[in-house]
Amino acid sequence: MSKNIAIIFAGGSGARMGAGIPKQFLEVNGKAIIIHTLEIFDEHPSIDEIYVVCKEEYIAKLNKLIAKHWIQKVVDVIPGGNTGMDSIFKGLSRAYEDNNPDDIVLIHDGVRPFVADSVVEEAINCAEESGNAITCTALFETPIVSDDGMNVTDVPDRRTCYTAQAPQCFHLGEILDAHRKIREKNPMYEGIVDNCTLMKNLGRRVYIVKGNRGNIKVTTPEDLYIFRAMLQYRETRDAYGFSTGEIASGLKRE
Repeated sequence: MSKNIAIIFAGGSGARMGAGIPKQFLEVNGKAIIIHTLEIFDEHPSIDEIYVVCKEEYIAKLNKLIAKHWIQKVVDVIPGGNTGMDSIFKGLSRAYEDNNPDDIVLIHDGVRPFVADSVVEEAINCAEESGNAITCTALFETPIVSDDGMNVTDVPDRRTCYTAQAPQCFHLGEILDAHRKIREKNPMYEGIVDNCTLMKNLGRRVYIVKGNRGNIKVTTPEDLYIFRAMLQYRETRDAYGFSTGEIASGLKRE
């Protein structure tokens, strides 16, 4: 029986946050952001193992936090690489040492601490049925293309535009093989921002699953305020039993 493995990328420097430490270690409600994220996967019944990729100088700190907060499914914390995609390759390579090519791997950002359990489940199901799954939400703003950053070159139809999020799910052997192929001709992953881009670069078909709009990536101080507000909302909802459904989820546009 195949396993479902989460690879959590926690290697960012936090430069855009302007904090003295990487943003994944900033505390919100008494817990580092990375712990909020890890708890989602640790407590999800469909997740069997977790591997975390982290800046080498913060591995000891992260291991202490994992022990403190009783995160049980983390198998290993791996030093990151020269780039984000290189770090993900290292995480995939480490997971491959212990697992099978047909196992499902969910690649997720350590600073996306509000992905819904249902999205994780749907991504796994889609990857099992179709081979992969890219978590996306509909684009509500008007997209603009500019070649020079000053003038509007094109205005695409937003009905055909989506925002890619995480997790992005694949069969472990297939995504690792895709990374190896890319690295042969593009070792620095130039122009490749995520695993969806990587697969499309190789001409592979990728499939969309509906994400929850609360699944923000905490990158700037504004994102941190939004995350705090969402945590407060969830705590109030749980305390008073409000029936409000998922936080602003869905691909449907108004």
